[in-house]
Amino acid sequence: MQPPPSARDVLVLAQIVDLVRSGAGTTRPELEAVTGLGRTIVNDRVREGIDLGVLAEVEAAPSGRRRGRPSRSIRFRTEAGVILAASLGEVSLHAAVTDLDGRYLAREFRSIDVQDGPEHVLRAVHESFRRLLRRLGSPAPVWAVSVGLPAPTDHPTGRVVTPRTIPGWAGFDARSWFSARCDAPVWVDNETNLRALGEWERGEPQERRDLLYVKVATGIGSGLVTGGRLHRGDSGAAGDIGHVRVTDDPAAVCRCGKTGCLEAVAGGWALVRTLTERARAGESPVLAERLAEVGHLTGEDIGRAVAAGDEAARWAVSRAARVTGTAIAGVVNFLNPGTLVLGGGVLRTGDLFFEEFRQAVLDGGIELATRSLTIRTASLADAEGTTGAALLSAESLLRPSALQLWLAEGTPVAAAARLQAVQ
Repeated sequence: MQPPPSARDVLVLAQIVDLVRSGAGTTRPELEAVTGLGRTIVNDRVREGIDLGVLAEVEAAPSGRRRGRPSRSIRFRTEAGVILAASLGEVSLHAAVTDLDGRYLAREFRSIDVQDGPEHVLRAVHESFRRLLRRLGSPAPVWAVSVGLPAPTDHPTGRVVTPRTIPGWAGFDARSWFSARCDAPVWVDNETNLRALGEWERGEPQERRDLLYVKVATGIGSGLVTGGRLHRGDSGAAGDIGHVRVTDDPAAVCRCGKTGCLEAVAGGWALVRTLTERARAGESPVLAERLAEVGHLTGEDIGRAVAAGDEAARWAVSRAARVTGTAIAGVVNFLNPGTLVLGGGVLRTGDLFFEEFRQAVLDGGIELATRSLTIRTASLADAEGTTGAALLSAESLLRPSALQLWLAEGTPVAAAARLQAVQ
């Protein structure tokens, strides 16, 4: 049995693993050229990486101008471990198991209600994870857990910051909850942040410009990626635009207790409230019929009414889109992103919301901030949250500074506390 690599060897091995994973060096000669290290050192570290299970040799690669036998390619073993990723909206749960490159192995969707409290909701997440792992049979060991919550979070500690609209979650330690049930490092973030990261990394088209993601669903939130990194703010409140004041109308009472919030005018729950009143007043035949059938309306009902040409529904959705777009125009003027992405359940209303939103952003934005701005809808079929969650874990596990903490063991599990402390 080979002795574990020394700290110095691990430092070099971490560099090599990072180069192989990024594609910057996939053969021994390439690694020698990129690192400036000698052949013996590269060979020894590659062998250690293979012995530890993080690297593998593959078919011979063309050797270019080099004489002799072709060099065997080296790849990072994305199958060495799996990541459990979840993204929670206020009424939805997307859960997935991915490889170490954030590629899906299995996933599922289920309805939830965050008002049921953290114990009940996170139990549903844990059950989804176990169900997906059973479906896969005997996957690789779990190397990380990453969860996006529909509330501001303190990313370094994994605690929920005081949420305005979901009582019972304030201060809840979501990281510890999962750590007690999953023998792996755990990361917790705001789910809209993770949606932004997913779209920046895997969305189409791939522009790699600063990206602002706006989610309009039951509530309204946003996430910002600048230079490839999430911007969370000093206390985790960055992007909480749903409670920006947009009107003096005293009837626009928000769930947070204040008046005039963007969410109270344009959030999904506000649209349901407005159109329920209009349906009862006989102003929306389509929704009045639905209300008589089931006793309440949903966002899906509003989407169907818009598709059916219901004038009251179209008016309410258009108004919400314009108000949201006008508010976001101010954010665009301030942040000057290159890409603006609209996502969330509002997309199920069809093109109407997006087109009105887009025009309001352009009307309210200054020319310098909007002339090269890409405005598009989310491209990952509502899976951007779990994609971002998986990618957050992968980056937290596999960047060189993190690799140095666990590579000698061949698994990150024992180094969970130290990995979670590295931001």
